[in-house]
Amino acid sequence: MQKKIWIGFASLVLSLLLLTGCGFEGEEGLENMDPPQGNVNNGAEDTENNNNNTGDNDGDVEGESLNDVMRTLYLIDSNGLVVPQSLPLPLDESKAVAKQSLEYLVKGGPVTALLPNGFEAVLPAGTEINGVNLKEDGTLVVDFSNEFGEYRAEDELAILQAVTHTLTQFDTVKQVKLQINGYDLEAMPVNNTPISKGLSKTSGINIHSEDVTNLVGSEAVTVYYPAQNGASMYYVPVTTHVEEKENIYASIVEKLIAGPGLNLPLLNVFNDGVKLVEEPSYNDGIVGLTFNESILNLYDEPSIAEEVVETLVLSLTEQPGVEGVQIEVENMESTEFADGVDFSKPVTRPVMINTGSY
Repeated sequence: MQKKIWIGFASLVLSLLLLTGCGFEGEEGLENMDPPQGNVNNGAEDTENNNNNTGDNDGDVEGESLNDVMRTLYLIDSNGLVVPQSLPLPLDESKAVAKQSLEYLVKGGPVTALLPNGFEAVLPAGTEINGVNLKEDGTLVVDFSNEFGEYRAEDELAILQAVTHTLTQFDTVKQVKLQINGYDLEAMPVNNTPISKGLSKTSGINIHSEDVTNLVGSEAVTVYYPAQNGASMYYVPVTTHVEEKENIYASIVEKLIAGPGLNLPLLNVFNDGVKLVEEPSYNDGIVGLTFNESILNLYDEPSIAEEVVETLVLSLTEQPGVEGVQIEVENMESTEFADGVDFSKPVTRPVMINTGSY
C-alpha cells in the first residue's frame, strides 16, 4: 500500500513566521484594530476620530517599533502591477486607520521613506484625504481633494484597484465609494471608468485573461505568482479565469502549475511534471492536496520549495471558507524534518504578506 508524507521543512516555517511576524489568521477586522475612540455614529459623521471602525490586529512584527503598527498597502511594482506590501506605519490614534492608509498611498507623501526598491505609491502627488465615512451597510465613502484627478489615463485601473484592496482588507468595509470635495463620482475623472455602484474586491486585481479561450465556461479567481526583486521574492495577486468544474481547487492548482503565461512578468516555481494524483479535498476550512513526487526538491532531504507552498496557500485561501492547505506527496513515508518539527499540520494564510525590504 502506498504511503504518504506530510511535507515541510524548518526553513519554510521560519520564513512564514518572519513573513507574518504575528501568527496566521484571516483578513484584518476593523473592530480588532486600534483602541476604540468614541462611538459608532451610523456613518453620519466623518469616521476620522472613530477608531473602533478603523483599527487592526496590532501584533509585534519584525521591523515594527512600539510606536508603529503594520499596515498592508497596495503599491505599484516596477512592472506596473498592484502588489500588497506590509509596512510599519506610525501609530496615530488621532485619525482613522483608513484615512492614514490612504495618505500612505500618495506619491511623494509619508510612504516615500518606506517604499521597497522598485515600488511606488499610486495616488497623484498632493492628493489630500478630506474625510472617510463608514456607513452602516459597510460602504466606506472617501472624499479626496482635487489633486486626485491629476493622473495618467493608463494609471486609472491601478488607482482603483490599490484604493479598493487597501480599504477592503478591513472586515467591516464591504465596498468603497469615492468623492472629490464632497461630490460623488459617477465615473473616474480621467478615463471615465464607471464607479457609481461602488468598488469591491470582486472587481479583481491585475486582471489577466489573455490566455483564456473560453470565458463562458470559466470562473474568475485570484491567484498569486512570485516576482523577483534582486535576491528576494514577493507575491503578486492576479485575477484570471480557470476552467469551470465541480472542484474549483483542482482548477486553481492546475492554473498555478501551468504558470502565469508569457504576457505576465511573473515566475512559475513548479518543477516540470508536477501534477495532482488525487482530487483536492475540503474539510473544516482546510484544502488537502496530494501531488506526485515531481513536486519535491531532492537535495539532502526531500522538501517542497518555499515559493511553491506560499503560492498554493495564498491562492487557495482566496476562496471562501478556506483557511489553510495541507500537502501530501505519494510514495513517501511519514517523517519529521529538521529539529523534530511536525509538519503534519496545515499551512494557513499569513496575516500579512510581502513584509520584506528589497
